[in-house]
Amino acid sequence: MSAESGISTFRDTNGLWNNYKVEEVATPEGFAQNPQLVLDFYNQRRKELLTVEPNPGHYGLAALEKDFDVAIITQNVDNLHERAGSSRVLHLHGELMKSCSVHNLNKPYDISPDHPEIHLGDTDANGEQLRPFIVWFGEAVPMIEPAVKIVESADIFVVIGTSLNVYPAAGLLNYVKRGIPVYLIDPNEVQTYRNDIHVIKAGASEGVKLLTTLLVQ
Repeated sequence: MSAESGISTFRDTNGLWNNYKVEEVATPEGFAQNPQLVLDFYNQRRKELLTVEPNPGHYGLAALEKDFDVAIITQNVDNLHERAGSSRVLHLHGELMKSCSVHNLNKPYDISPDHPEIHLGDTDANGEQLRPFIVWFGEAVPMIEPAVKIVESADIFVVIGTSLNVYPAAGLLNYVKRGIPVYLIDPNEVQTYRNDIHVIKAGASEGVKLLTTLLVQ
């Protein structure tokens, strides 16, 4: 969803995982072994985020709120949906512009764009080291249950720009009620077990534009 804004993706050919080992920068064990590396990695991602803007796809989803009750469930950790004007955004994998303490992952703190870095020695009110408010591999995904409730009540379900390979997020498709229209927006071939999906083979911006034409008559 955010690739067209210039955000580095993790799983594409030139994605971030090609330059970093997952276990080094996206696991609790990696943080325990080399916290400076992990903090530097996310500090850089945060600085990158501050240099980009929402793309037409983000703005297109926000505009759909004029005609629909739109709930966005995202695996992205950026805040581009919010900056584009979407009012109901659920982040499954955490938020880049927030921190939390190493011993309380459920209490986030906003990070100021004016001071976007987390340093060793930065602590919360209890003196606990701060870390990125990111759900790392091996950690629970606390927002998956609220996401399931949203999906179960949906009248339309749209998947945008995801490989459908990362669980538990990919499993949300299983909670779409029978008969509910499902749209998949992606410029690449996406393998799925369902044969009732309306595929829009396009990038996020063009795909959201086409989707809007289909939905708003």
